[in-house]
Amino acid sequence: MDFKYEQIKEAHSKVKSGADFPNYLKELNQLGVLSYETFVNNGSTIYIGKNGYTVNSPEKYSELIVSDQPNIEQFMKDLRNHQQGNTDYLTFCSDCAKSGVEKWAVNIENRTCIYFDKNNHSMLIESLPL
Repeated sequence: MDFKYEQIKEAHSKVKSGADFPNYLKELNQLGVLSYETFVNNGSTIYIGKNGYTVNSPEKYSELIVSDQPNIEQFMKDLRNHQQGNTDYLTFCSDCAKSGVEKWAVNIENRTCIYFDKNNHSMLIESLPL
């Protein structure tokens, strides 16, 4: 069974902060999402399922300018703050842009999330709670 954007949107609507992220991943996994990439500049995401099946989400907010200068230390502070439930999604994305995060790639099967800068260098690889 292939997942639909409406199902993903419904799952995402339950995420109010980083503290809700583990349940979001579990729900995506149940829908058949294997991985996804989210682009910080506009919030668009490519969701990937079995056999190369993909669903693209539309842009979620006005364009953010991603810094050319990665700041891993600041990004890690902002990420911890978000994961503790202290910021909403848009604030987190804005913080990512300021710290030079261009996108993140989540692999649900491998339980990893990799944050990349504009040069496609990994800034952080984290294990995901599932």
